[in-house]
Amino acid sequence: MKRSAITLVTGGVLAVLFGLMLFTFQVRVTEVAIVTTFGKFSQQIDKPNLYLRWPWPIQKVYKFDNRIHNFERKFEQTTTRDAINVLVTVYVGWRVADPLVHLRKNDGDQARAEQNLEPEVRNAKTSVLAQHAFSDLITTNAAASQYEKIEQEMLEAIKGPALTNYGLEIKMVGIKQLGLPESITGKVFARMKAERKTRVTQFLSEGEKEAKIKRSQADSTANKILADARAAAIEITGDAEAKVSEFYKVMQQNQELAIFLMQRNALEQSLKERSTLILDQQTPPFNMLQGVPDPARTNSNK
Repeated sequence: MKRSAITLVTGGVLAVLFGLMLFTFQVRVTEVAIVTTFGKFSQQIDKPNLYLRWPWPIQKVYKFDNRIHNFERKFEQTTTRDAINVLVTVYVGWRVADPLVHLRKNDGDQARAEQNLEPEVRNAKTSVLAQHAFSDLITTNAAASQYEKIEQEMLEAIKGPALTNYGLEIKMVGIKQLGLPESITGKVFARMKAERKTRVTQFLSEGEKEAKIKRSQADSTANKILADARAAAIEITGDAEAKVSEFYKVMQQNQELAIFLMQRNALEQSLKERSTLILDQQTPPFNMLQGVPDPARTNSNK
């Protein structure tokens, strides 16, 4: 009796589970679902939850991974605007944007979607690179590189067709690998050397030009300083000559007094520090030490 009850309960649980599997389905956070009824589109479900459905063949549920997928094109040769062959690998980040179109055009299959994307990526890469010179990809001047611009142009070229034709949103396009065929490697290196030599010549020319400007400015400044110095020297010399002229006029009024003052000044300078001098007593200005009358007093007595 107990075994029958257990068997009955187990059978009931299995029936419930089987019923849930038949009449419900789950959509996860990373998924988007399409429900068809008798083979025709019924609804699109974007929000994660548990949903009810009719069992097959009435209804069928297609679920797709809604995350970003990475797709890489193979390493293949492309020609630039200036007729140089380059080897390029392009990667693409895509996601399902229109599940119904994705179901109809790609059968909801990731591999099929990437297979359909391949010619679109190739066409975009070929057309965009054909509009750019080789120097936009490889150059000695980092500021002249057009990598980001080229990638953005590829993205714009792929976005429309991928969404319209296959229901796929292209999130990013980038150049993963860039190479050169062996046949043109030597030519490219020679061209890069020529470009570098040209830039060296340009830098030297700009440096010489700047040096000439600096030297000219320095010479102009030096000439101005010398001219100002000469003008100041002439002015100082003129002031000194004027003062000397005035001094001579004063001295000419009393020559004996002038001689006396000059001798006294010379004597003070000679005996400024402790000194021992052996000279003739009549040698000026040391003759003043013999008690020569002060001309100033003599004149005043007169």
